[in-house]
Formats: sequence, structure tokens, C-alpha cells
Amino acid sequence: MTDSHYRWVIVAAGGLLGCVAIGGMFSLPVFLQPIARDTGWSVTGISSAMTIGFLAMAVTSMIWGTLSDRMGPLPVVLTGSVVLASSLALASLATSLIVFQFVFGLMVGGATAAIFAPMMAAVTGWFDTHRSLAVSLVSAGMGMAPMTMSPLAAWLVSNHDWRTSMQIVAVVVAAIMIPVSLLVRRAPALASAPPAPSAEPVQAEMSRAQALRSPQFIILLLTNFFCCATHSGPIIHTVSYAISCGIPIVTAVTIYSVEGLAGMGGRIAFGLLGDRFGAKRILVLGLLAQAFGALGFVFVRELGGFYTVASVFGFIYAGTMPLYAVLARENFPLRMMGTVIGGTAMAGSLGMATGPLAGGLIYDAFASYAWLYIGSWIMGLGAFLIAMTFRPMPVVKAEPAALPA
Repeated sequence: MTDSHYRWVIVAAGGLLGCVAIGGMFSLPVFLQPIARDTGWSVTGISSAMTIGFLAMAVTSMIWGTLSDRMGPLPVVLTGSVVLASSLALASLATSLIVFQFVFGLMVGGATAAIFAPMMAAVTGWFDTHRSLAVSLVSAGMGMAPMTMSPLAAWLVSNHDWRTSMQIVAVVVAAIMIPVSLLVRRAPALASAPPAPSAEPVQAEMSRAQALRSPQFIILLLTNFFCCATHSGPIIHTVSYAISCGIPIVTAVTIYSVEGLAGMGGRIAFGLLGDRFGAKRILVLGLLAQAFGALGFVFVRELGGFYTVASVFGFIYAGTMPLYAVLARENFPLRMMGTVIGGTAMAGSLGMATGPLAGGLIYDAFASYAWLYIGSWIMGLGAFLIAMTFRPMPVVKAEPAALPA
């Protein structure tokens, strides 16, 4: 069953759902200035809804993942799709900043988390071969958001007020995500009878509590936190850094686009390399390269240098991210993939939440972003060193059946 052609439908559905969900959440930076002009709310107050969103994703990722283990991914991603579309529509009606922060931050962020862990868990269960490539393709679909949903939001807000634009985005989210959610299926190995012990790569009898206390799970969490803390600051603040170097704002924004485009290639390349050489080996090398990629921004001042470093950095950091799901599948029972991947997503969201605040504090204190990138380099080295300590779960082999006397 895992060789069924339908597994590629699951990959396509995961990529499309992730793209639209993340695009809906990341429409806020596009709407930021129009919201501020229309309402008089502070830019800091409005943008803090994104930080709240990251925290909401962290809190709910493992919850959604555990629910997908118990109920299957379809009801979870369908619920997330409905809540996401509804939350965007409600946020467009907010008349106070605190209501907007609650609806957009908590509800949109929490609903977005209902897509990532359940879909990654579902995809890893459908594939015994080409697993790294499969999860990388889903991640690549999610990475299309800045090149699809963000331009749509920009076009809408240039022709309509922000409230109407956000309502249209909500309709687009509902029109795409709800029907696509209905295509999602539980992995055949879980939809049928329980697999034989030899079919599981790790202890088939491991409980969820044992998995969450295991060194392997803790190391995955710590690695993903430090990994995301490494690239969060550079992702959020590099455009501002380029502007401070005298690059016009319209041109500076293209640096982020170049980084995102390079990330698409990185996801595919790292997926292929992970299938060939092993997910852990490629992840460890990628984390080391990511650390020095972040440090590279310290030495650039001109647009060409920004493009070069952003291309390399985007290629690397985007490529490493899907490999956590592959490591999880290789080391934990399939029946708890949602919980385990949800846990790593929680750690990653917390790491992402550090970037906006840290970068702002550093720039306010030193009038320079240099220490942000140096700090990112240190965090990246930490992720690399932690990942080096990862040891695979011991494989349990099935006992041979006793011959009749």
C-alpha cells in the first residue's frame, strides 16, 4: 500500500495546504502599514500579533499532532482549515488592537499549526522509500507562500481597503483548503491492522510517555529550537539591515524573495541527499553550514553581497527543516508521529519567536545588526553540536516464530 500512487496525492495536498495556511498567516506583514494607517494602531502592536501567532503555534503543535495520531489527519486539518478561514474573516472585523491580537495571533496561529505536524506525520507514514524527498516536497509547497499568497495579498490591498482584502483572503483560504483537506488519508499501515513488529523501525511497544522522555526526542527538540533561533533573526531583520546599509526599500525586499527562491531548491536538494546519504548526516552538515551562512551577513554591505549570502543561507536553512520529520519517522513508532513531529514543531516555533525580539533589542542597544548575526552564528553552532549527539533508537527485530513440535 505504501507504493500506491495515492501517496503522491498526500504530498500534493500537504504542500498546497501548507502554502495557503502559511500564506494566510504571513499576509499580516503585507497588511501591516494599511492597518496602521486606517486604525491608528501602533506598528509594534500590530506586528506583535505575529509573535503571538508563533507562540500559539508552539503551544498547539503537539496538541494537534496528538489528535491526528488518535483521530487521523483528516478531521484535524479540516478543523484547522475552517478555523483559519473563520479567524481571518473575524480579524478583518476587529475594532480594537487587543481583539485583533487575540483573533489574528492566537486563532490564526493555532489554526496554522493544525496543518504542519499532522501533514508531515501523514506523509512520513505513506512512504517507505523516497521519504526525505516526499517531506521536502511538502515543505517546498509550504515555502511557495511568499511567492503566491503574499503577492495576492499585496495586489488585493492595493485595490481595496485592508478589511476587504483580508476577507477575500479568508474566502480563498476556505475555497482551497477545505476541499483539499478532504483528500487527506491516514497512512495505510495505520488504517489497517497493526503492523508486525518487524515492520516498525523502532520499539513497537514504546509508549508515548517513553518516547517523550527519550534522549532522542529531547535532542530533536533542542536541535530544532537552536536551528530556528539561528535563522529567525536573519529572516526577520535582513531587509531592515539592508535598508540601514543604504539600499532602497523596494530593492531590499527582493533580498527576501531571492532567499525564498533559493530555499525551494534547498528543500529538494536536501531531500534527495537525505535519501542517499542519510537524514542525520545531511542535517548535521546543514546545521554547520547554516551557522556560517548567518555569519556571512556581517561582511556584506552591497546589494550583490546580500543576494549571494541570502541565496546560500536560504538554500541551507530551508533544506534542513524537512529532515527533522524524517529523523522522527526513522526513530519513533508510526502511531505517534503526530505527537513527535508536533513536539519538534513546538520547539521550532519557540525558536522562531526569538528572532523579532532579539533583533530589535540588539539594534536598539548597538545601532547595528552585527551582533544579531554573530549571535545567530553561535546559536547555529549550538544546533550543530547538539545534533552531533543524536544516536538512533536501537532497532527491534521480530522474534522468529517457533516451529511446531
